[in-house]
Amino acid sequence: AAERVPLRFTDKDRIAFSGQSLVPVLVDSEAAVSDSWRIALHLEDRYPELPSLFGDRGAISVTRFVNSWADTVLLPAVARVILVDIYNCLDAADRSYFRSSREKYFGMPLEAVVADQPARLTDLRKVLLPIRHALKKQAFIGGEAATYADYCVFGMFMWARGCSTTELLEADDPVALWRERLLDAFGGMARSAPSVRYPDAPLHHRSGG
Repeated sequence: AAERVPLRFTDKDRIAFSGQSLVPVLVDSEAAVSDSWRIALHLEDRYPELPSLFGDRGAISVTRFVNSWADTVLLPAVARVILVDIYNCLDAADRSYFRSSREKYFGMPLEAVVADQPARLTDLRKVLLPIRHALKKQAFIGGEAATYADYCVFGMFMWARGCSTTELLEADDPVALWRERLLDAFGGMARSAPSVRYPDAPLHHRSGG
């Protein structure tokens, strides 16, 4: 069980206690842990009596590679499709910060980043080729059941689902079918999360960050 605290981009002071300025931040007793990967490792070590997030501890090294790929290759590819959509969803107080920080990162205006969206979608679908090949042979990236390797990739699609009306995947793509399985997991927790594409979806769970 956890208390989830949603934050705006500019709410940096509320997480200053963690010694850095990015979400997510996990506060677990006396420990404050930032970054999704470090949080996963913390939970794995802190609660060894619970099922492994990685399937088993031997899978941590391979999962580290998947997580790095998702952060450095998949995330920018998704961003180049939905960056302006994210901007349009933001609270007015966050828009200036988001525009300046993302334009500095990409070296161009937000609108230029997402220009020629069909080409950007083609690029994204090419980036997904390794995952697509794996999912032709197995239900999840982690094998027979979803593991952290699945969720660090799935999070990118939840990001897009929450902020953009653009469909990233073709309906018969094995990645799309995998995404559907994860949207249905845990009683449809992810499917019921807030989304601009599905504003009328029943809200059973709200994630923060």
